[in-house]
Amino acid sequence: MGALSEKRNVKPSQTSSLGAWVEAGPRVRWRVWAPSHSRVEVVLFDAKGAPGRALPMTPEADGCFGAVLEGQGAGVRYKLRVDGEGPFPDPWSRSQPEGVHGPSEVVTADFAWTDAGWKGVEPRSLVLYEVHVGTATPEGTFEALIPRLSELKQLGITALELMPVASFPGRHNWGYDGVDLFAPAQVYGGPQGLRRLVDAAHAAGLAVVLDAVYNHFGPDGNYLRAFSPHYFTGRHHTPWGDAVNYDGEHSRFVREMVLSNVEMWIRDYHLDGLRLDAAHAIVDDGTPHLLTEISERARASAPGRHVVLIAEDERNERKLMRPASEGGHGLDGVWADDFHHQMRRAFAGDSESYYQDYTGSAEDLARTLVKGWFYEGQPSKNLGHARGTKAEGLEPWRFVYCIQNHDQVGNRPLGERLGHDVSPAAFRAMSTLLLASPYTPLIFMGQEWNASTPFLYFTDHNEELGRLVTEGRRREFAGFSRFAGEEVPDPQAEATFTRSRLDWSEAQRPEHAGVLALYRELLALRASDPALTDARRGAYDAYAVGPDALVLERRGGGQVLQVLVALRGEVEHAVPADATVVLWSDAPRFGGDVSASPLTGGKLRLRGPGAVIVRYADAKRG
Repeated sequence: MGALSEKRNVKPSQTSSLGAWVEAGPRVRWRVWAPSHSRVEVVLFDAKGAPGRALPMTPEADGCFGAVLEGQGAGVRYKLRVDGEGPFPDPWSRSQPEGVHGPSEVVTADFAWTDAGWKGVEPRSLVLYEVHVGTATPEGTFEALIPRLSELKQLGITALELMPVASFPGRHNWGYDGVDLFAPAQVYGGPQGLRRLVDAAHAAGLAVVLDAVYNHFGPDGNYLRAFSPHYFTGRHHTPWGDAVNYDGEHSRFVREMVLSNVEMWIRDYHLDGLRLDAAHAIVDDGTPHLLTEISERARASAPGRHVVLIAEDERNERKLMRPASEGGHGLDGVWADDFHHQMRRAFAGDSESYYQDYTGSAEDLARTLVKGWFYEGQPSKNLGHARGTKAEGLEPWRFVYCIQNHDQVGNRPLGERLGHDVSPAAFRAMSTLLLASPYTPLIFMGQEWNASTPFLYFTDHNEELGRLVTEGRRREFAGFSRFAGEEVPDPQAEATFTRSRLDWSEAQRPEHAGVLALYRELLALRASDPALTDARRGAYDAYAVGPDALVLERRGGGQVLQVLVALRGEVEHAVPADATVVLWSDAPRFGGDVSASPLTGGKLRLRGPGAVIVRYADAKRG
């Protein structure tokens, strides 16, 4: 308990100034945490990348060492030598221009921002667009995304969600092998490239949310242990090995590493929020929990601006979103994957692994839509224990829904998108239900035109680690009957990466243009129709219509929007006499083949898979 007490009482200012920064003079100042070591030096590198003179660092309090270089500023490159070992890159480096194994670079936060009036996007209005920077454009950079911002805004997107950009090993990676939390990857354009993208996004009216990984560090280029063994702990474990030490002895600098990183993204890069990767694997038995402190630090970093914090968390835990004053963590939202899993089971038939916990029935889909998530404490076959807590009282906008994301595409052996596994009609029906729901939608890049390009799992590790990754990837899918006989692409192969690049020209082809038109129309409706903008609990309902269809009802402005979704077969459903059709997913303008209205004589007739939206007066108003 002594270590926990010590860490909780430390003030941020006592531990936040680690790494290298420029002071007036000019001068560069370094501060390094290296407890249990007696000698630390800054090794300066010349313009040709060769090591030069070494600056001895002076021991300071709490196991830290400091040094000053007079007459120098941004651009200085260096490594750190510890008790004669190394030199190693600085684990708190703000820039790694030659990659995770190269010298660190001294940089400043100076930038000519033009977004002084930007207040962010109200969380209730979020429409998230998940992007992998390296494959979203042929160039694979932050700046190459800028020309795409206006069309995303016109589509109806309100926020980009960038997959992790902290420096990772090699030329390409999903980003979850990051090792330098503070250094945006140079292959994407480094610190200034990220700032230019964020500034341009704000000018276009788009927020930018970053996927941040605090549950583990990647294995290659991870030099933390060279400075202190206390960055990690054997007391807890994650799927990726030893957990990060957030609650044991000497953990306060480790915690502050994360909290300073949160502050940097929000303050120095003007980011509008964070998506916290696998928050269930951020293990902290102390009080307050690190997630609570992340929430507090993020909002303190941008007073007067909307900052959104979303957890990826498989537990269906309401505590994540309750205020700290009520014993919660104060986050805004959570990835609610139950909806995705029910939809895949219903339309694609997935039944192995965690899909065994879902029926995909019209009744269970409707229940998920009413509640927010499906599991509220029922036993899980896949986990072997109860899962979830009650969603009652949590606002719908706090639940992030999707029918595709990087995990659900890229963690399939062939990286196949949803459109590879369901018919175009099913894809349109699923999209209609997603965008008409009261929950925050997330769209994976290219989904809006039903992109055909795969999104594979790719890495660029050293030869030994790369071989292990390849073998592990193929072993992972060996037990799935669905993929029997399939050759899993080598994550290390260059072709695996290049095949994953998005082809924006597809959106103009006839088989894709109709889907894009559907997304544009649905997102415009979502942003403007009173029945869809009113997303309070009590303003919507969902129920099964027999075994093969369900209805989602939205109410607002004295009107009802009713969404009928047929999973399969022929469906007939009566609606009020004043009902009019808003759209149906199989209309020719969306790429379908049904030109006649599905509404005749007060009845909707739909051939599944398909969806139709009708509007009528709300008889319950008042």
